[in-house]
Amino acid sequence: MKAIVISQPGPPSVLELQEKETPTPHEGGVLIRVKAAGVNRPDIFQRKGNYPAPAGAPQDIPGLEVSGIIERCGEAASRWKPGDEVCALLSGGGYAEFAVVSQDHCLPVPRGWSHQQAASLPETVFTVWHNVFQRGALKSGERILIHGGSSGIGITAIQLSKAFGAMVSITAGSEEKCYTCKQLGADVVINYKTEDFEAVLKDQGLDVILEMAGGDYIPKDLRLLKNDGRLVFINAVKGGKAEFNALDLMRRRLTVTGSTLRARDHDFKATLTEAILKNVWPVIESGKFKPVISKIFPLSEAAAAHELLETSTHIGKVILTNE
Repeated sequence: MKAIVISQPGPPSVLELQEKETPTPHEGGVLIRVKAAGVNRPDIFQRKGNYPAPAGAPQDIPGLEVSGIIERCGEAASRWKPGDEVCALLSGGGYAEFAVVSQDHCLPVPRGWSHQQAASLPETVFTVWHNVFQRGALKSGERILIHGGSSGIGITAIQLSKAFGAMVSITAGSEEKCYTCKQLGADVVINYKTEDFEAVLKDQGLDVILEMAGGDYIPKDLRLLKNDGRLVFINAVKGGKAEFNALDLMRRRLTVTGSTLRARDHDFKATLTEAILKNVWPVIESGKFKPVISKIFPLSEAAAAHELLETSTHIGKVILTNE
């Protein structure tokens, strides 16, 4: 099979199209003929040598989410059959013509969605459902601030938060990005390059903040949270260290939490898959959730896809296709 391989740690040019052996599904796994794969920030970190794949995942082929057609099932895999159209969360190996994954980490392609659209879902939906709704415990009527509103995570968090009845504020880095977020349902949009989000939101009182910037945002986030508020980290691109007053956290009963997804164990991801099928898939198939895709590249142009992602000029998801 053809696959994109990280030939050595480095810039996008180290991504090379090579011939690799087609993987074999384990007993409870399935082999997917990949139609499309999502491109995500962790792929860039892996390419640079800063985010190795967990044990058992391909070490040199990036890619955490795919959509495609079941080609073959392992001996103990009975949930799906050859020909089924699925999208799936992977620990790696998605930038290829074929990928293997546990049957328990697959979801049906939503009705009416193309494979390119479905490939935009797993990494972001899994991340948002766990962090916003499970760890952050966002409820109807509460207020959430989503940093990076026009990112793949951001557009997912906006739409799911609105679907479940929350008031949504976002930060983004251009007027075009803010406009897109407004169209997706955000109630308050803040261009962080021209406005101070703390000044804009200081009188609102936030229940949940989804944080991917970190750095000097952290003390501002904490000041914006109301009593019993939750600050949830999924990244910290501006840095992970900040000073805070523990007595203030205690007095206002604030929760600071966060998670990474890739290295979590099989059973955790399987349980999360079931929760998403039950709670999120009906929202997606109802038409309340729209895919937002910035650009689709052929698999062979993975380096160009990484270059685009690193500019941060994209809005929504970047996708690779085998079609």
